[in-house]
Amino acid sequence: MKQYLMKVRQFLSYKTFTLLIFLLLGLILFGLMYSNVNQETYEYQLYSLAEEDVFAPKTIIDQVKTDEKREEAAESVAPVYTYNEETKENRISFIQSVFDEIMRVKEDSVTIQEPNEENLENSEPQKIVLPISEQLKTLKARLTNNVTEDITGSLSDEVFLSLLAAEEQVVERASEIVTEKIDSVMSTRIRNDQLPFKKQEIEILIEDNNLPKEVKEASISIGRYAIVPNEQYNADQTETAKEKARNEVTPDYIMKGMLIVQEGGLIDQEIYRQLSLLGYTDQETSYTYTVGLALFVVVIVVLFHYYFTQWMISEEKKTNYVLLLSIVMVFSILLMKIISLLTELDINYVGFIFPAAMAPMILRILLNDRIAMIMAVAQALCGSVIFHEGIFGNFDVEIFIYLLISGLSGSLFMVKQHQRASIMQVGGLLTLLNVVVVLVIIFLNGTQFETANYLDFAFFSLLSGIGSAVLTIGFLPFFEAAFGILSHMRLLELSNPNHPLLKKILTEAPGTYHHSVMVGNLAEAACDAIGANSLLARVGCYYHDIGKTKRPQFFIENQMSGDNPHDRISPETSRDIIIDHSVNGAEILSKYKMPKEIIDIAKQHHGTTLLKFFYYKAKEMRENVKEEDYRYPGPKPQTKEVAIISIADSVEAAVRAMSQPSSEKIQKLVHSIVQDRILDGQFSECAITLKELDVVKHVLCDTLNSIYHSRIEYPEEKKEKDS
Repeated sequence: MKQYLMKVRQFLSYKTFTLLIFLLLGLILFGLMYSNVNQETYEYQLYSLAEEDVFAPKTIIDQVKTDEKREEAAESVAPVYTYNEETKENRISFIQSVFDEIMRVKEDSVTIQEPNEENLENSEPQKIVLPISEQLKTLKARLTNNVTEDITGSLSDEVFLSLLAAEEQVVERASEIVTEKIDSVMSTRIRNDQLPFKKQEIEILIEDNNLPKEVKEASISIGRYAIVPNEQYNADQTETAKEKARNEVTPDYIMKGMLIVQEGGLIDQEIYRQLSLLGYTDQETSYTYTVGLALFVVVIVVLFHYYFTQWMISEEKKTNYVLLLSIVMVFSILLMKIISLLTELDINYVGFIFPAAMAPMILRILLNDRIAMIMAVAQALCGSVIFHEGIFGNFDVEIFIYLLISGLSGSLFMVKQHQRASIMQVGGLLTLLNVVVVLVIIFLNGTQFETANYLDFAFFSLLSGIGSAVLTIGFLPFFEAAFGILSHMRLLELSNPNHPLLKKILTEAPGTYHHSVMVGNLAEAACDAIGANSLLARVGCYYHDIGKTKRPQFFIENQMSGDNPHDRISPETSRDIIIDHSVNGAEILSKYKMPKEIIDIAKQHHGTTLLKFFYYKAKEMRENVKEEDYRYPGPKPQTKEVAIISIADSVEAAVRAMSQPSSEKIQKLVHSIVQDRILDGQFSECAITLKELDVVKHVLCDTLNSIYHSRIEYPEEKKEKDS
């Protein structure tokens, strides 16, 4: 797999490759879920019999019934009337002004004629009154000019003639009675439909007064005329009230999962209308489902793509991880699809069988917790579509909750579990958690099942939890080998002293084994301090000098007798033997199919450093010695872990060679070695900083002081007694 990826990477850039992988992932997800959201079409006919139970696949508003309810509410609203308190006063004032005009006309119709000079002594002034007809003309003219209403056109001339012919006191009395009764009647609210009753009321009130017949009849006519509605219909406010009533009506819904028609039921007009509203009578599948699924898949793919763009790792690793993620995702959804086929056997909640924690656990072990949690969410979303069982729309919230909790829990439970055997323990915890989650979902829904059903659900939870653990254990070696991923579990397995290579070092080069363990302790502490991969550093140290097993006696830590074979050979031969241990180590590790990171540590831990002892020894023997001939072939350290291992390897050997190491000597030695590596450019190809190197020096000094602390010098007598 790694070789294939390297060939592909030669032709495609990282961005092109990842886009193609994510595009392919999206298409596969779309294809696997398409049948679960592609609504089936039916041939329901009006007044036919339903061949099966039909449920509402979604919740929608029944607009027809909603409109009917809203119109009923609007019709039930009473008309709004506006009461005008000034109407009464206006009518009283108006009628009073009419009587006043009558009185003025009566006064103006009378003139006094003085006697002439000839008959001055024997005659008196004479009163001349205009004919009643002339008075009527004058009154009507004045009323027409001085009032706003056409009262003369509404009342007969007999009304005015009766009042003009009456005595002034009678007219005044009539005026008082009419205005008084108008005030009494119009003190109440009067609408148009009440007007006849109010006119009759004032007629009765005026009838009860002691007035001449003609004046009383005239007064009644004026009183009836004066009564008008004082509460008018307000069309705007009425419409506002009706609109408010319409808006307060709760829409009529066809609820998701509601039974529309039972098997064998008659499809009448109302049922047919509901089926049409739900899209069951459409002969063509709605494109909204396809578009919705496409957008759904795009969201999931974009979520993954965004995370990888923010992940600060090399493009080579991203390429491997993108492909790994895609394969795990496709396998997970494909497994969902296969399990969903069990719905044909009428098994309730078949989604509970799915091993939801498998994919998150694999990604948690091989990559990190964040990508595992994203996978848990994406997997739960897809599961809610695949396991929706048709009658509850295109999403099943219950299955989503179950898959999400199970997936996230699998990732969380693996945080401190770094051995394959512990995965089964996680599977047991998941089984218990799954049972609890299933019971919570069922009880909160209020669904009642038989005892056998609950046992089935418990069995499903068992299959899900244990299945997640078993599948994780089964697929981990495949993914680790195929994508060259070095997980914490794999590193812990490599640190086992029973590993064949570690046994080889222990038996063939025990000094080197001890040295490697000490270097591992130093490197682990330093990596912890700067946030590097401490486990990788420690395990890598165990194998970094595996090449010394080929000629162990040529390395000082394995020379127990004190005899140094380098004293008997040339500097060139010694150089080749020393340098070859790095090359031989990489070859041995490759032969045993060790991870690339471990092989790189063996190759790079000496970088391109100079074998100073043999270089200067050769220069003493002859002058034309090239420095590059006595340098390791490299490459230089490419990661922080290798850089720290290279320092720890040198300082451990140097401190061990000290006769009486002290804190000052150790500090000076560590600083000298690090400074020499910096000046030699050994860290120019890795990302370690000077600040981190200062931290590394401090940690190494503390650790070395704790290992090589000064011993208490006992007196000779004490030594003898102890012996």
